[in-house]
Amino acid sequence: MAAPAGSLVAAVLATSGRLDKEGLGTRISRLARRGEVCSAITSKYSEFLPSARSAEELVAQVDGLSGSIELLRAGIEEQVQRDLNVAVAEFTELKQQLERDTLVLSILKKLQEFDTAMKEYNTALLEKKYVVAAQQLEKARSSLKMLESRKGFELKILKALGTELTVQTQNMLYHLGEEWQKLAVWKLPPSKESSSPESAMHSELQLCTLPSEEEEIAGPPVASVLQAFAVLGELRTTLKIFGQLLLKYILKPLISYPSLQPFTEELSDVVILRFKCEEPNLDHSSPVEVFDKIKFILEVLHKYLLNVPVEQRVEDKKECRVTLAELLGDMIWEELSDCLIQNCLVNSIPTNNSKLEQYIEVIKSTEEFEKALKNMQFLKGDMTDLLKYARNVNSHFANKKCQDVIVAARNLMTSEIHNTVKLPDPGSGDHLNMQKASKQLPKEMVNLENETRLSKYTFSLPMCRISSSVEKLMELAYQTLLEATGSTDQCCIQLFYSVRNIFQLFYDVVPTYHRENLQKLPQLAAIHHNNCMYIAHHLLTMGHQFQYRLTNIMCDGAATFVDLVPGFRRLGMECFLAQMRVQKGEILERLSSARNFSNMDDEENYSAANKAIRQVLHQLKRLGKVWQDVLPVNVYCKAMGTLLNTALSEIVTRIAALEDISAEDADRLYSLCRIMVEEGPQVFTPLPEEDKNKKYQEEVPVYVKKWMTFKELMIILQANLQEIVDQWADGKGPLAAEFSPAEVKSLIRALFQNTERRAAALAKIK
Repeated sequence: MAAPAGSLVAAVLATSGRLDKEGLGTRISRLARRGEVCSAITSKYSEFLPSARSAEELVAQVDGLSGSIELLRAGIEEQVQRDLNVAVAEFTELKQQLERDTLVLSILKKLQEFDTAMKEYNTALLEKKYVVAAQQLEKARSSLKMLESRKGFELKILKALGTELTVQTQNMLYHLGEEWQKLAVWKLPPSKESSSPESAMHSELQLCTLPSEEEEIAGPPVASVLQAFAVLGELRTTLKIFGQLLLKYILKPLISYPSLQPFTEELSDVVILRFKCEEPNLDHSSPVEVFDKIKFILEVLHKYLLNVPVEQRVEDKKECRVTLAELLGDMIWEELSDCLIQNCLVNSIPTNNSKLEQYIEVIKSTEEFEKALKNMQFLKGDMTDLLKYARNVNSHFANKKCQDVIVAARNLMTSEIHNTVKLPDPGSGDHLNMQKASKQLPKEMVNLENETRLSKYTFSLPMCRISSSVEKLMELAYQTLLEATGSTDQCCIQLFYSVRNIFQLFYDVVPTYHRENLQKLPQLAAIHHNNCMYIAHHLLTMGHQFQYRLTNIMCDGAATFVDLVPGFRRLGMECFLAQMRVQKGEILERLSSARNFSNMDDEENYSAANKAIRQVLHQLKRLGKVWQDVLPVNVYCKAMGTLLNTALSEIVTRIAALEDISAEDADRLYSLCRIMVEEGPQVFTPLPEEDKNKKYQEEVPVYVKKWMTFKELMIILQANLQEIVDQWADGKGPLAAEFSPAEVKSLIRALFQNTERRAAALAKIK
């Protein structure tokens, strides 16, 4: 329908003049095409019915054919599936059967391998081919492990096989042990003997040098036996036992005892290693000698025993070839090195700077010793702790010096305090001589200096006694600091702080170690007081004396001991004051037995009071003798004055508190007080020379605060009312300076009866 429509459009356009006129031939041909269109339309619409019928028949045939195909497919699938299930089941069963048969076959094969290995092991063991025998045992062990790893397939025979393998392994180890004992024979001292050079003389090691004729075919017996141990994994255990014996009975005695000298005795088939004893030159062996001895021992062992290569399996890696010396070195070197350091090198560290240069020989000897051990494959690596220790001699020297200083200091601190030395008199008269000398100048010279000059002893410690151990302690401190001035920076710093540690140790040790004696013995308390003041006195200037002579690091004010001074002064004062409190307590306790000085007309009361005063004086005199020539004079006088003042003050307080004092009581109280006034000054004996003590006995009022109070009390006890009033002098007299109005009134009421005169006197006391 498209073509005619197009022609019709063309015809219309042509008639309208929009298209050019075409030729007649072209028009005729286009009309002919309209016939083709008609035939096509006719065939499509007039012949449609028969075509549709044939198509329906064809569709019916196709549907029937599809049904047949579907039935055929279903039948085939059913048949194939049934045959496939049967085939799969059969295949699975066959596969399982094959796996079981394969497993059985592998187990039988492993059993056969186990049996073969055990047979070959027995044969090799009889022929003393120990390496082969050990390898066959390992094969059998490998086969057994494989059999035991099969899960779900257990054989009762495996237990029997395991037992047999264990028995044969132990049998093998027994034989190897027997052979090893023939190769290295130990003769040891009795176990009950103590460690000494004499017991070490009984130690002996015999090494087999030649294999027997039967064993020459299998190679050297040492290599065979040791390789067999290695295959069985027992080489390290065997070597460890050998190494411990070697250390305990050969190497360590050589290090510890200088008198022991090793030597060998060679026989036809054995070399015997033993000791002989010589007189040592020193208490400790020098490192050079010790290294030579140990090197000799190891060279003998290397020649006859240790220079044997063995195949060693290391942590599931391939086998590596090592020598017996290397294995033994790994096991014992650390312990041997520690022993050499602690028992040899430590003792060789110099004790002063002058010997440090000589230590280079020890360092070279250590280097040569390690080099020799490395050549024997006993050592591996670059540098061991032994060589590091030897090369670090400056540090060890400082450590040892500091340790020695502290030990020496502690020994001095724990020695007896009562062994004393007297500090020299600082020369109190020198300043007078200096003044006289300054005046004797030529007239033409004008002296611009002040004529009054300080003595050079102004800041000196006063004469007293100190412990000889403390004097030695200070000498040790100065000597150590002097040695620090010529040392290396590190050593200098260590020595300086060691000196500080000495004094800190004194602060902690002495009061604790001597506590009981310091509490009980007054003289030791006084000596300890002097010791602390003596140390504090030196600490003030010790740092300044060495400040610019020490290392540069210490020149910026770090080299000082001034911070320790207050602590030492406090330590000395606290100890002495504690002793003073003890003495005060004893004085008050004795005066408490005086029955309050009441009713002195009673003989028993008077006797008790007199006894108490005598005991106090005796105590003070005893203390005066004990502290005589020990304490500095000024400290002595202050201490004795304080104690005497305690006694006088207590007596004054007790008498002033009495409410009734008869004339007879007053006389007896006066006599008791006179004893104290007459004999009290005699306790001041700071110096051994009696004539020099009078000066201090005359100065009693300076040191005893209550001395004048006590004397005024004596005046009151013997005075009448008018004399007392005169002494009071309207509050301006000597009595008013010592007693309060209430105290004076109380004494007047106790001494005098209630009369008008007493009332008048009391009225004037205000």
